[in-house]
Amino acid sequence: MHIKSVEFAGAIGQIGQAAPELVTGMPQIAFSGRSNVGKSTLINHLLGRTRTPIARVSARPGKTQEINFFRVRSDAGDFALVDLPGYGFAQAPAPLRERWRSLTDEFLRRDDSLTGVVQLIDLRRGPTDDDRKAVDYLAGIGRPVLFALTKADKLKPRARREAIAATITTLGADESQVIACSSLTGDGMEELRETLGALLMSVTPQDRGDQGSAE
Repeated sequence: MHIKSVEFAGAIGQIGQAAPELVTGMPQIAFSGRSNVGKSTLINHLLGRTRTPIARVSARPGKTQEINFFRVRSDAGDFALVDLPGYGFAQAPAPLRERWRSLTDEFLRRDDSLTGVVQLIDLRRGPTDDDRKAVDYLAGIGRPVLFALTKADKLKPRARREAIAATITTLGADESQVIACSSLTGDGMEELRETLGALLMSVTPQDRGDQGSAE
C-alpha cells in the first residue's frame, strides 16, 4: 500500500461525540496498545511521517488522552487511521484512566465504520495482563485484530524468533495475524502496510461510502 497523503482530521474527547466530519463514511483502522509500546512512533513510520511526525510522540507515557483521527489517502483507498489512548499507564489518576477506558469502549462498540484493530505488543516483554485483557475484549466484541509486535530490533535473531513463537502461542493467534516490526530499522513496516492495504481492498464500495475511493 502506497500512502499518498495524510492529515489530522480531529479528535473525540467525550463519550457520545461523533467522529470528525472529515472521515465520515470512511473505513477506519484503529491502533491500540499500552502507553509505552511505541504506538505514536509506529504510526508516524507507517505513514511516512518520520521527519514531520503527525502522531504526537512523548517520552512520558499517557500523552494521547483523546481518540485521534487521521485521514489517509492511499492507492488502496481513503481511510481513517484511529489512534486510541494507551492503556496500562499506572501513574495517571484513576478517574482519568476510567475516562480513557469508557471513551475507547464506546468507540469500539458503536462505530460500524471500524474495519479492524491493530493491537501493538512489545515483543521484548510479550503480552502483559493488560494486553491479554485488551485482546479478550476485542475478541468478545467481534473486532478483527492484527498484531504488531513492536521493538523487534531490540532482540537478536534467535531470541526474536523465540519471542514471536511464544507470543503467538500465548495469544492463540494465527501466524498470518502477527507481524514483528521495528520503527527504528523499518523491519516489518512494508508487510504491515501491505496487510492493511489488503484489508482495505476487501471492504465493499458500499462500506467505503462516497469518500472512500482512491484517485
